Amino acid sequence: MGVLKTRKNKKYSYSPRYYEGDSSPYKLESKFDKYRKATLETKGLKAKFTTAWEDYKYNKDERARKTTLLIAAILVFLFLYIIDFDLSIFFQS
Repeated sequence: MGVLKTRKNKKYSYSPRYYEGDSSPYKLESKFDKYRKATLETKGLKAKFTTAWEDYKYNKDERARKTTLLIAAILVFLFLYIIDFDLSIFFQS
């Protein structure tokens, strides 16, 4: 009756008729992957963070650096506002 047998999936190989590229047109990848070293390595999480930090340190794009620092500062001040941090401890009058 086939109770113990599982049914196998049918294989279907499709190749596009008019595609003349080098790789598969169905491969999903980010458009920025070829420019980042951190996404190409598969050594581990620590290695990805170190290469991402090296890329950030030696990045020539000042606008991207300023935007990153601005976003980090806004998040820090938002966190301090949420926890109701009192800045008067720094100013002795």
